[in-house]
Amino acid sequence: MWDYTDKVMDHFFNPRNVGKIEDYDGIGEVGSLACGDALTLTFKLDKAGRIADVKFQTFGCASAVASSSVLTEIIKGMTLEEAAKVTNQQIADRLGGLPEQKMHCSVMGQEALAAAIAYHRNKGKASVEKHGHIVCTCFGVTDEEIRKVIMENDLTTVEQVTNYCKAGGGCGGCRGEIGRILEAVQGQRIKQQAKAPVAKPKKLSNIQKIELIQETVREQIRPVIRAHGGDIDLIDVEGNKVIVALRGMCASCKMSEVTTKDLVEARLREFVSEDLYVEEEKES
Repeated sequence: MWDYTDKVMDHFFNPRNVGKIEDYDGIGEVGSLACGDALTLTFKLDKAGRIADVKFQTFGCASAVASSSVLTEIIKGMTLEEAAKVTNQQIADRLGGLPEQKMHCSVMGQEALAAAIAYHRNKGKASVEKHGHIVCTCFGVTDEEIRKVIMENDLTTVEQVTNYCKAGGGCGGCRGEIGRILEAVQGQRIKQQAKAPVAKPKKLSNIQKIELIQETVREQIRPVIRAHGGDIDLIDVEGNKVIVALRGMCASCKMSEVTTKDLVEARLREFVSEDLYVEEEKES
């Protein structure tokens, strides 16, 4: 059984704003019964252009009902411009968190809202067509949708992508392509970060050096390694020697020495100090 928060259970057993507005100004329909989750969201605007009423109908689990319910509370009274900025993470946060395997329910709410706003702005036309090509045929998820959920939620593994948008959760035949999309997004992030000028302090105290090493491992190194199914732990810092341990798939990879020198050591020298060198602690 999933470990749901009290807020999730409250919105599941006592959902707010259930139903459908017949004379709606916007409607968004996402998911399908075949996929296991489906959501219809409708809203009505007041004369000032704010969301005066919003209702939902959903077929799904407790997370799907709760996410839809709390979303209606969040956006009621907002302008469409304000509502369009609501993220799936805000939905999950308002519920006190969701199990990672259920984060796709918050994404579904965000997508239904976006579709309803698009319906209104397109003057009653159906929701805008999906962009990109279908990657996951089991759940009809496109490469653009996968990129969006990766970037907005800082995802680093295929499993996380599946949790957030279901892609790869059926036959699994698309998991390789999802992995390639992850690598491409991570590569773009690295290039963007590399463009920013790096201002290194002229002299670091031991505490400052360790803190900067930790930050570099967390922000510049770990996302790249996780994208390849591994992880990294900072074990110790002895003078200019940085001791790390590679985990997961990277721990048993024949290219681990290359990863240690060409990625870990190179990044630490770039962002912390050119005097640093890295040693890998092998698992016994």
